[in-house]
Amino acid sequence: MLQLDRVAERLRLAEIGAIYASDLNRSVTGARQIGCYHNVAIHSLPELREMYFGDWEGCTLGKIIKDYPEEVEERKKDPAHYACPGGGESISRLSDRIIPAFERIRTEEAGKEIVIVAHGGVNRVILSHVLGLDLSRIFNIQQDYGCLNIVDYFPDTVVVQLING
Repeated sequence: MLQLDRVAERLRLAEIGAIYASDLNRSVTGARQIGCYHNVAIHSLPELREMYFGDWEGCTLGKIIKDYPEEVEERKKDPAHYACPGGGESISRLSDRIIPAFERIRTEEAGKEIVIVAHGGVNRVILSHVLGLDLSRIFNIQQDYGCLNIVDYFPDTVVVQLING
């Protein structure tokens, strides 16, 4: 979690008003690392979990391409709506889960600086939403482990200050 130590240090002097995280251990741990500098509650939400990949869960890209070549081609044709075999979640369903939670957080914490500690797919969906991008383009946004994205909301506009920092 060295990457999140760096993010925590970078945000040490920020006036954080709320911290939210996926309820998965690595996100909660990261939220605690950031929260150690701030006297705010950490809220963990299952809605902020990473996309469920069904039978592909835990597999490397190489293994998926080798074992599921037809499915990989289907996903390329319609990345937003393709759901992995074994009950996997489509990007569209992922968005349907994340965006209402994200907007609820924004409403409940209006006027505060908010930290959301989540996962690459979750971050990509939120950034696509903020930027007005079609969900089929979420993989055009790079998200490294422990990266920092900064989005500022103003009364009449949204400004993405930083992506993958």
